[in-house]
Amino acid sequence: MTLWDGDITRTIPWAELAGPLVAAEDAVARLDERLARSPVRDGFVERFHFHDAAAVLWLEGELVHVEDLVLHDAHMDIRTPTHELTRAHAVLRSRRQIFGNAPDWALGRDGMRRLAGRGGMAAPVENDREGAGASSPAPDSEEPIEADEPDPLAEELAAIDAVLARSSAVLDGATVERSSRPQAAPERHPLIYDPEWDEPARLEAWRATFDRVSDLPPVLAGAILWDAWEEATPLQHQPWLGTLLVAAALRQRRKTTVHLFALNTGLRVVARDRRRHRDRSTRLLAFLEAVAEAAALGIKEHDRLVMAREQMLRRTRERRGNSRLPRLIEFVLARPLVSSAMIEKELKVTARGALNLVGELGLREITGRGRYRAWGIV
Repeated sequence: MTLWDGDITRTIPWAELAGPLVAAEDAVARLDERLARSPVRDGFVERFHFHDAAAVLWLEGELVHVEDLVLHDAHMDIRTPTHELTRAHAVLRSRRQIFGNAPDWALGRDGMRRLAGRGGMAAPVENDREGAGASSPAPDSEEPIEADEPDPLAEELAAIDAVLARSSAVLDGATVERSSRPQAAPERHPLIYDPEWDEPARLEAWRATFDRVSDLPPVLAGAILWDAWEEATPLQHQPWLGTLLVAAALRQRRKTTVHLFALNTGLRVVARDRRRHRDRSTRLLAFLEAVAEAAALGIKEHDRLVMAREQMLRRTRERRGNSRLPRLIEFVLARPLVSSAMIEKELKVTARGALNLVGELGLREITGRGRYRAWGIV
C-alpha cells in the first residue's frame, strides 16, 4: 500500500493552499511563542491534554464530559466509568506519554509500537546477583551458603513486584525498558480484529509517506500525514492515534517546542463534510483551517488563564510564606475542575481545610450540589 503516489510536490494544489498554509503556520508559531514565556504554560499543557482527549471522542460521535474525564483520571469517579470514558482516558495517557518523551520518540519504530499496544512491556533490569545482591557465607556457619541455588518463593515475589512496577509506570505515562527476553505478540481474536486488516503493512505505508514529506513545511507535512492516516486507517481500534502522531510530527520538526498541539480541538470546529470530502484539496484546506482554529482557541484559553492567575495571586499578597494558596492556584490552573477530595490529596489538607482554601480563592462552583462539589476558575 502506497499513499500519495508520485511526486508529492507536484500533486499539491499550491495556489489554493498557500494563503491558508501561511495563516496556519503563523498561528501555531504565535501560540508556541506565547507559551514559551508564559507562567501558566504547565497548566495550559495539562488542561489541553484533557480537552483534546474529549475532542477525540466527539469526532467519533461520542460525548465525554471533560469533568468526568478529570475525575476518572484522579480515580474519583462518581459513577461507573463508561466505555467511551475509558477510551478517552487512553487518549489522555497517550498524549502524556508522547509529551513526556523526546520529540522524536513517538514517530520512531519503538514509540509507535508502544503507542499501538505492540511494545511488549517488560520488567526493568534487575540488579546483578553476583554484585551487591550476593551475600557471602557467615564465618561461624558450618555449611557454606550456595549462592547459585534458586529460591522459588523469591522468584515468584520478584515477578509480582515486576508486574506491579510495570503497571504503575504505564498508568503514570512513563516508558518501560524492554527486557532482553523476546516476547511473542499475543494472538488476536478474529471476532475483534479483522484478520485481513494488515496493520503492519498499513503502518509501513504511512511511515513511507512520513519520510517523503520531510522537506515540506511542517504544517503542510502534517496535513498530508493526517490525510494519509484517514485514508489508510492503519489501526482498527485506535484511529485517534493519527492526530496525536501528527502533533508529534509538528513537535519533532520544532514547530511546537513547549507543548503538544491539540489538533482535535480544532478539527471538531470544522464541518464533517469538509473533513471527509472526496476532493483531496478540500480535505487539506479543512485541516489547515482546523490548525488555525485550534491555535486561536489555545491563545484565547491562555489569555484567560493568565488573567485568572493574576486575580488569584492578588489574594496571596499578605499571606505567610508557608501558605498553601499558591500551590492551590497552580493546581487549579492545571485542571478544568477540582473537587475537595482532589485538593485534599494534592495539598495534604483536611476536608475543612480544602473548603477554606477554595473560599479564600473565590473559585466558581460547577456542580451546585451538596455532595461531589467541584470548582473551576471564572
